[in-house]
Amino acid sequence: MAKKKKKDSGGGPTGQEWLTTYSDMVTLVLCFFAIMFNPDEVTPSSMAQLTVSFMARGMGANTGGNTLSPGRLAELGNNVLSLPATDKGKSLGTALKKAISLFTPEIHSKKMTVTSDERGIVISLASDVFFEPASARINIEQSRDILLRLASLLSSSELFNRKFRIEGHTDSAPIDPAGPWTSNWQLSSMRSIAVLEYLTDTGLSDRRFQVAGFADTVPLAVDDTPEGRAFNRRVDVIILDEGHL
Repeated sequence: MAKKKKKDSGGGPTGQEWLTTYSDMVTLVLCFFAIMFNPDEVTPSSMAQLTVSFMARGMGANTGGNTLSPGRLAELGNNVLSLPATDKGKSLGTALKKAISLFTPEIHSKKMTVTSDERGIVISLASDVFFEPASARINIEQSRDILLRLASLLSSSELFNRKFRIEGHTDSAPIDPAGPWTSNWQLSSMRSIAVLEYLTDTGLSDRRFQVAGFADTVPLAVDDTPEGRAFNRRVDVIILDEGHL
């Protein structure tokens, strides 16, 4: 009686070949989204929201396969996307995009910049456009339209109950002893107050504002060139994030 040949156990298909194709596909999808990702559009609040989302949904090594399952707070009708802090983070991200769109002409002409950092949304007004040299009186003819649009942004629904801070900055040039100011500290503070008074005259409550003057202590550029000094002379209107009230 002929014996049956034993099946060759080496080199044959194992039934797991599809995993290679699948892993290649997942890698390509990841690369696609990495390429599409624009870090310039990420705000501190949105990054915090993403971090909280990962933490709350369980991304630890022992919770694989359960990252989309409802958390314990789901029974109470709560989840990460419904938390008040997350809603405020969303509104701040929307406000940033709205500010960039609203002030696009001024951003291109270097009259303003709109950025974000750990404090929130920073709207910088070039002092040489908004003020005469060594003066804290607003140049209304050049800046009325800009300040009215700024007041409209600050009073929008996206920023309901938000707090704002106005920070004045000068260059390092010594103050004119014959002028009205005793120091750059005083000049930077008075420019902040001038912007505050204009914005509150439009109907914004002064209780939503903080003001500060920093003189030349927080430069944005090297202060040994005319261009650098002009860049440092500014008034920052900051839409504050939750952690900087």
